[in-house]
Amino acid sequence: MISKAVAMRILRVLLVVLALAFCAYSLVDQWDATVRAFEQMSVPTLLGSFAAGLAGLVGWMLSWRVFLAGLGSPLPLKAMYRINSISQLGKYVPGKVWALVTQMELAKEYDVPRPRSFGSTLLAMAASQGTGLAVAAVTLPLTSETARQRYWWLFLLAPLMLACLHPKVVTWAVNLLLKLARRDPLERPVRLGEMLLGSFLAVVGWAFFGVHLWLLCAAVGGDGPGLIFLATGAYALAFVAGFLVFIAPGGIGARETAMVLVLTPVLPAGAPIVVALASRVLLTIADLANAGLAVLIGGRPPKPDSGERSAEAPAEGNEPEPGTLVTGTQLSETKE
Repeated sequence: MISKAVAMRILRVLLVVLALAFCAYSLVDQWDATVRAFEQMSVPTLLGSFAAGLAGLVGWMLSWRVFLAGLGSPLPLKAMYRINSISQLGKYVPGKVWALVTQMELAKEYDVPRPRSFGSTLLAMAASQGTGLAVAAVTLPLTSETARQRYWWLFLLAPLMLACLHPKVVTWAVNLLLKLARRDPLERPVRLGEMLLGSFLAVVGWAFFGVHLWLLCAAVGGDGPGLIFLATGAYALAFVAGFLVFIAPGGIGARETAMVLVLTPVLPAGAPIVVALASRVLLTIADLANAGLAVLIGGRPPKPDSGERSAEAPAEGNEPEPGTLVTGTQLSETKE
């Protein structure tokens, strides 16, 4: 019979393989349109946008690491990178739970209790979505009339989402969800310093994603001093809109629709869909590159060497017999 540990390992592998299959399908399905979109942009633009997207993902990883450490499980950078990069492929599987499940299972290898991993992921999601709405609410009303008219209700949610990031509110909400999932509550409440630092790193991530989209917009004819603010707000709004569509893997469709709507008034005809498609493909490649690099650099927990024996605790059955001289020790001098 397969042990529980082996079964969970098989489950982790299947989840990653399934995520890779959906990820590959999303790229192949739009291959011709992607090639046409990339032909309109220079290699330096694409590389710069790709690098900015990677930086945004790393900012969010660090935000999650802050929350996990605050709940009692600090992780080394390599371990954090491996767990988060691989688990993020789960967002390409329909439904929002697979990235969370994969992250919990990978974190278990580092002795992170599942309730703690679950809670830190919820905190990171709350910080990213709450600050994302705030970023959109600050930038878009000043730069996009279309966004104000179509997504005004999301802007109203921004103050509410930010208020919900208060440590007492967040601790209560996470414990409630853990109770519904029949898990133990958090061992310690969320502290203000952790929420501030985690939310700040989430905002840093949004800033890099804004640069990512701004470079693409500039490459297809967008200009003006307010373009970078519009691009940052457009990406934040589009990502949150895609996140709210539960069944769409990675927010596919909903994210592009919101992005095109916001960018249409400021870009040449046909350019917004090119930007949206290029952004999707570049960030998908960034997720794949992160996962691939995480596998290459390792970061797995150290495994004990079965060939080594501890001097303090010799293995059972290998203890010296009473009165037997143990080799390799120094004899004490005898008195004459």
